[in-house]
Amino acid sequence: MISVTLSLFKAPFRQISLAFLIFITSLSMHAQDEWIDFVVAKDTGVLSVSMDLKYYVQKPNYKNLLIVGTQFRPCMKNGFPEPDSLDGLFSFSDSTAAVINRITRNELVGILTYRCLAFDVYYVKDTLGIRENLGTLMQHGFENSELYLTLKQDRNWDYYFTNLLPVNLSEEFLIDHEYLNNLVLLGDDLQGLRKVRHWIYFKNLKQRIKMSEKLESLKFSLDSIKYNRERQFPYELQVSRMDSITPTKVSELTTLMKVLSQVYQARYDGWGTEVIPKE
Repeated sequence: MISVTLSLFKAPFRQISLAFLIFITSLSMHAQDEWIDFVVAKDTGVLSVSMDLKYYVQKPNYKNLLIVGTQFRPCMKNGFPEPDSLDGLFSFSDSTAAVINRITRNELVGILTYRCLAFDVYYVKDTLGIRENLGTLMQHGFENSELYLTLKQDRNWDYYFTNLLPVNLSEEFLIDHEYLNNLVLLGDDLQGLRKVRHWIYFKNLKQRIKMSEKLESLKFSLDSIKYNRERQFPYELQVSRMDSITPTKVSELTTLMKVLSQVYQARYDGWGTEVIPKE
């Protein structure tokens, strides 16, 4: 039985803004469970985080953190599961959840995937018997697997708020990270430079020309221009540049495009790139 480090994902302390609170509250009003996915580029690989936002607004009085995980095979080069390993992962998660449910009240708040390891993150009311019963499960159903287990008191849900809750959460963040997460699931490790395309739309030709010149000065290539009279913003511009697509760099890129689009009275419609599976 091996304890997984609680610093698997570390995030800076958050200054919670009113806009952030309104965004989270709005999400919680529309669904009982609001799971989001995002990725973190680390020196040794890509960490994928799935977490339930509803506990930001209201959390149960469970004061113990439980992280339970295992290694999976086969595993892609970027550390994420091959399709053939998913049944085993689902079986492990369902079986451990059944054991935990028999012992104590609990809430599953997050799922972490990193370097061929998968972890379920819970908060539990009681801890008595959890280690022993999960150990017994491994001996009678997962003999060839290794159990990674952390069980500790966390009265204030520090792990949830510090390690799971993303910084600068917004609708744009969710859109970008959904795309990044899909790339990772296809074997991409988000490393290196690659061609990143952007789409921008304008109401008039003059503003498209001005923004095109600005983007060219920033080393962007002008790949395509189109006109569609049926659109509210009929003048299309597609540009590209060799860039990194780590989450931080994507945020910087999209911020740049949004600022320029505002300056030139345009509408930024997002970005895209090709999948480059890790060899």
